Amino acid sequence: MSKGRPLRGILRSIGAILAGIVIGIVLSIGTDLLMHAAGLFPPIGQPMSSRLLLLATAYRTIYSILASYVAARLAPNRPMLHAMIVGVIDLIVSVMGLAVTWNKTAVFGPHWYPIALVILALPAAWMGGRLRSNQLPSQNERPSSKAA
Repeated sequence: MSKGRPLRGILRSIGAILAGIVIGIVLSIGTDLLMHAAGLFPPIGQPMSSRLLLLATAYRTIYSILASYVAARLAPNRPMLHAMIVGVIDLIVSVMGLAVTWNKTAVFGPHWYPIALVILALPAAWMGGRLRSNQLPSQNERPSSKAA
């Protein structure tokens, strides 16, 4: 067995995780900037209403599901593990965001928003991984070697 195969699998795993993370970041920040540019969100640095933060929570959650799905889809094996790694990274970043913004509600808005992002990080990742897992044949559906 070649030594290149395990390394290739590790590199594909890292690539799958990075692709998922990049998809989530680009979509989230891109949508934020688009909403600000369109005038739907207030200028950057001004607080948003709870209604607008709810909208941001919804699309960020959808993007988190998609990011985890992409990681699972590109994973060379164990798609749910790859999706959950993206979710753990999202959780860590969300906790950091919660900590940084906690005493700055005048600028960043109410506490519920960063708390919601923390709470939704892992369920969204699980859902993305589950969507991919549902596309894969289960052990029971694989063709048997018995002739009919």
